[in-house]
Formats: sequence, structure tokens, C-alpha cells
Amino acid sequence: MATDRLTQLQDCLDQLALQSYASLRYLSTHHPTSSFSTPQIQNSQNPTSQSTTQADSTQPPYGSTDNNITSSSAAAAPPNILDIAPEQRPDTPRTFAAAQQELAHDLILKVKQIEELVGTLPGLERNEEVQRERLKDLEQELKVAEEDRRGAVGEREEWLGRLEGVISRVGR
Repeated sequence: MATDRLTQLQDCLDQLALQSYASLRYLSTHHPTSSFSTPQIQNSQNPTSQSTTQADSTQPPYGSTDNNITSSSAAAAPPNILDIAPEQRPDTPRTFAAAQQELAHDLILKVKQIEELVGTLPGLERNEEVQRERLKDLEQELKVAEEDRRGAVGEREEWLGRLEGVISRVGR
């Protein structure tokens, strides 16, 4: 089915958006997991901050386990790989890198296809006079094609008349 260039361009943009979303979803669900370390707060040389850090030094540091806080230590533990849904399990580093390359390649190809379609659209480099000349050329081509079609229709009618004559003679 032949469609115009703007429709093709819109379809390609829709496909690019879908590919981008699918790529981001894959990357966010299949990336290798890593654990985060808690940041260590260093005392500065400012005397006003030393007084506040000394008062805070009696409190346990961020992320440490305390008898009153049991959920934070459970949240800090990395999840068991079997507890994660299969579609969200991290890939091996080699598989993940290969998938990244393939996704990037697909996105680049789609962008190149879009650029080619945009390049075929009339733009600023084609002024109004050039576009009018192109329309005249297309109108002339259309006239020639219409004459050819009319000739073919006339030839078909002629052959149908001959065929009907032959059939009527054979039928007698």
C-alpha cells in the first residue's frame, strides 16, 4: 500500500518512540545489579559544624543497623535473584552489552530512515518556482499516462468485440 511521505514519516516517528520506550524498559529491567555503599560523612574544619557533628556523633551513622530499625537493614540487603520475576532478572554482562549494542543499532537505523524521509520532503532549498516546475512536469506525466490508459481501454474494447464475434460464430 503506497502512502504519502508525511504518513510514512509519522509512522517512523511512532516506531522510534516505541523502540525508545522498549529500549529504556529493557535497560532498566535487565541491567546488572550493584550494591550501594553508604556515604561517609567527614568532619570539616569549620568550628560551628564541629559542634553539630559532635552532638550528632552519639547517633548511629546513616545506614547502620539499630535494634529499633529492622526494616532498613532488610532493605539494604540485595534481593535474591530467584525472587525477581524472569522478565526482570539481570542479564549476564556479555548478554547485556550485546543487547545494548543491538538496541542502539536499531535506534540509529530508525533515525537514519527518518532523516531520509525528511530529506525527500520539499523544504527551504526548493523555492516556489522549482516546486511549480515539478508540478508542471508531474501534470505532463499524468496526461501521458492518461492517454496510454485510454488507448489500452480502447484496445480492450476492440478485442472484446472480436471475441464476442468469434463466440457467436462458434455458438451457431
